[in-house]
Amino acid sequence: MCGIVAYIGPKDATPFLLEGLQRLEYRGYDSAGVAVTGKGAGLKLRKAKGRVADLAATVPARFKGSTGIGHTRWATHGEPSDANAHPHLDNAGRFAVVHNGIIENADQLRARLTAEGAVFASETDTEVLVHLIAAHSAEGTDLEEAVRSSLALVVGTYGIAVLDAEQPDRIVVARNGSPIVLGIGEKEMFVASDVAALVRYTRQVVHLEDGELAVIRAEGFRTFTEDARPTTRQPSTVDWEIDSYDTAGHAHFLVKEIHEQPAAVERTLSGRLDERFATAHLGGLNMDARELRDIRRVKIIGCGSAYYAGQMGAQLIEELARIPADSEPASEFRYRNPVIEADTLYVAVSQSGETYDTLAAVQEVKRKGGRVLGVVNTVGSAIARACDGGIYLHAGPEISVASTKAFTSTVVAFALLALHFGRINDLSPADGRRIVEGLKALPGQIREILEQEKEIAELAAEYANCQGMMFIGRVRGYPVAREGAQKLKEISYVHAEAYPASELKHGPLALISPELPTVALVPDDELLDKNLTTLGEIRARAGRVLAIAHRAPDPKLANHSVLVPRNEPELDPLLLNIPLQLLAYHAAVALERDVDKPRNLAKSVTVE
Repeated sequence: MCGIVAYIGPKDATPFLLEGLQRLEYRGYDSAGVAVTGKGAGLKLRKAKGRVADLAATVPARFKGSTGIGHTRWATHGEPSDANAHPHLDNAGRFAVVHNGIIENADQLRARLTAEGAVFASETDTEVLVHLIAAHSAEGTDLEEAVRSSLALVVGTYGIAVLDAEQPDRIVVARNGSPIVLGIGEKEMFVASDVAALVRYTRQVVHLEDGELAVIRAEGFRTFTEDARPTTRQPSTVDWEIDSYDTAGHAHFLVKEIHEQPAAVERTLSGRLDERFATAHLGGLNMDARELRDIRRVKIIGCGSAYYAGQMGAQLIEELARIPADSEPASEFRYRNPVIEADTLYVAVSQSGETYDTLAAVQEVKRKGGRVLGVVNTVGSAIARACDGGIYLHAGPEISVASTKAFTSTVVAFALLALHFGRINDLSPADGRRIVEGLKALPGQIREILEQEKEIAELAAEYANCQGMMFIGRVRGYPVAREGAQKLKEISYVHAEAYPASELKHGPLALISPELPTVALVPDDELLDKNLTTLGEIRARAGRVLAIAHRAPDPKLANHSVLVPRNEPELDPLLLNIPLQLLAYHAAVALERDVDKPRNLAKSVTVE
């Protein structure tokens, strides 16, 4: 959940390190630091609590070195502070280490190292790594060997980069459960935990695998395993543009990404709609029609918004393909010793493709012989590589911590999967054509909803100071309610809960009061009358109602309404979610929250 950058080459490393950290700040923003070295220069270190801008203000003009590493932190061990910020140095000031992940046996290693004379300057688990490397560095020991022998003692997850002031012509990096990407330049090399830091400088990248290390020099790199066996890595090309990492005139990345959703949906659909046979073309599944017909159940696993998107996906698969499907948090799935069935298809969902809980769940399914598809946004990510096949979203980079366009594209990907499954099974050509036309209409309909932003912003300002909010929906609407509540709480810090509308009278109705408004999803479907009855129950108890609907309910049943265009009933939930994104965003703005970097959260959760 932290950001790593590194550089080695003929130029001054510091400008790249600071810019790279700014581009990775969405991965962690409690503290930041950089260390540089060069031939005969020793190590220079600057680190500070707070944002990258706070760090940059402390870096002197003559802070130069041709080799350097940097880090922006999301705290796991020890509070945010100057001392706990990375990089960490050994007592002699020779080695510097930056680290993403968690060292599970850090306490035992710390006790051992302290007994051997190491003096610790921080509360972090990371600092044990640099003292281990120093302890393994006898006279003439190569940095590569010192790192390798140190990692042999470590239990946990890591992405690391290591500097040695006595060997400034190299950087050693390693990966186990936390991403490390090498960027290949012209007689210079870059390292980052995310390609966002690299795209301005190179499009040629190499993703390290778990259990793999690399020695980086200005002229190239060499990769090998933890037991020193050489490996071969071929570069791939990043196709995202540098402009994708700028706000492009918007106040925040989040609102920019909300407005990018029509184009993101178009990219997700591009080349995948087969109008002749009223189905979807998904060659990346690596499964033929006979294999798909043998599937008797679909299990979707993801975390946070990916989990809620999975719930919407499960509903689509059951409705269109008539195959039992459900969604489960990956963080729970991996710990309950799940029964893996040969005729069940498992689908892992992750925007980053690096979410540790989801990756571990994929590995558990694979270990037990299950087949896993990935629905991910990041090409070449760990989950994408671990799966048997899948669907890339092509939503484009998502910088804001709160997911919007990747969430929407994920649901669209599930609609394509459900259509593909359905047409192989019993979905009629007429229904297939209906869904194809509905998918084609989505981008334009999302644009229609975004045109109501001003009105939704006014409603958000009115509701922003409430003590909390209830979100309700029935069947297709319930996962939308859950995602809406998630968005509001994570960026505005307003407490929000989501319930099935049918469950309101079984307990939550006790909470209803004028101080606790309800956001109700009221599509014009077969459950409309039941939803209107629920609104009546809320209004009878003086509760305020904001309805997200196809047509405005009677004013006696809803204080305010936001109207969305109709699509096919199976696809309507996707459109009902768009106003909830704008509601959360503008509530957060009204409350003057740090919208793109909400407290205590980070974009890519690569730790447990």
